Amino acid sequence: MTLLQQSPGLRGQRQRLVKPELLAPAGSLEKLKFAVHYGADAVYIGGQKYGLRSNADNFSIEQMREGVEFASRYGAKVFVATNIFAHQEDLPGIADYLRELDSAGIAAIITADPAIVETAQKVAPRLEVHLSTQQSTMNWQAVQFWKEEGLPRVVLARETTMDEIREMKSRVDIELEVFIHGAMCSSVSGRCVLSNHFTDRDSNRGGCCQSCRWKYDLHADNRSVADPGQNLFTMSSKDLCMIHHLPELIQAGVDSFKIEGRMKSVHYVASVVNAYRQAIDAYFEDPEGYLLRPEWVEEIGKAANRPLNTGFFYGTPGATEHIYEPEEKPAPYDFAAVVTDYDESAGIATVQQRSPFRPGMEVEFIGPGGRCFKQTLGDLTDAQGQPLSVARHPLQTVKIHTVQPVSPLDLMRKRTD
Repeated sequence: MTLLQQSPGLRGQRQRLVKPELLAPAGSLEKLKFAVHYGADAVYIGGQKYGLRSNADNFSIEQMREGVEFASRYGAKVFVATNIFAHQEDLPGIADYLRELDSAGIAAIITADPAIVETAQKVAPRLEVHLSTQQSTMNWQAVQFWKEEGLPRVVLARETTMDEIREMKSRVDIELEVFIHGAMCSSVSGRCVLSNHFTDRDSNRGGCCQSCRWKYDLHADNRSVADPGQNLFTMSSKDLCMIHHLPELIQAGVDSFKIEGRMKSVHYVASVVNAYRQAIDAYFEDPEGYLLRPEWVEEIGKAANRPLNTGFFYGTPGATEHIYEPEEKPAPYDFAAVVTDYDESAGIATVQQRSPFRPGMEVEFIGPGGRCFKQTLGDLTDAQGQPLSVARHPLQTVKIHTVQPVSPLDLMRKRTD
């Protein structure tokens, strides 16, 4: 886990991170627990107000308290996104909400609106205020401005290059948080108005309809230019993946490595966090001898939703960095079950079904720290010991013989090819 030098009495004000923080998304309490269990140093969540993911399973204050309590067992932190661009009608109640976050033990808020920044500094001074990527910060002078406003951390725009990050760190003593993995937005740092135009859902107030992922017909001079039967056009960006470039990010001085994906599955969060956790730790154990292990890349591929690239770190993405037609899934695996218990004497795992599986299927079990093994499923029984020809019911309790020991919160995935 990341080592922090923390000032006494202040939950947020702290010194430079010794090791870059691994910051994971948590769209629900379950995802928070998996992210932390698989190695995240901190997680970011959304409350039921003031965030940009209104369709996520956002947290009540009581759920936040439970999440903070769970994370604290691992030495991890919980941040809350309050990153809308507020209209006047959004602001009543924000002071009380920020006080509630403070009382729940939240370590920081991630925000873009200066009104929310100022309110937090006045009414909840123990909360760190991290500047959201929605502010599109891409130069060192802007970073300096926000430092002078009292912010300890800036979340950089996804369009920032590696050279710009180096210059920021050389000129301004402040924490920089950088997206290193996940979906990219077709608009600058998420500042989109397509959703508003097409559906009257404000993407900057939490209502994005994902219009950049839709399929479109192409027209020119009032006629379609697509060939009959051709796949419809999309303008979807490829996903970001920087696991091949972690040493460069570390040497550039990035303080927090951020994974995108509050709407993604438990399997996605656990798999991606697991891979980056191992890579970061391996680098710090032996910087000179560090080598990227192919199993970390393979693990990310098993959770990938789209083709991957390096975003804007090494230049502006071109035409080949977008998705214009349906793409094949990178890996033939689907999330099948979560381990809830293990009987060591019998070698029997109790799992909770997440998608159907049956005897004879090849499956793979994974756990924190790179634990992984494959097997072919044998006989299945339900919670009462009755034989099953298939585990078809959502959240069904199933008992499985495993060829190696497993632990609660290990995941089982199945081959689908």
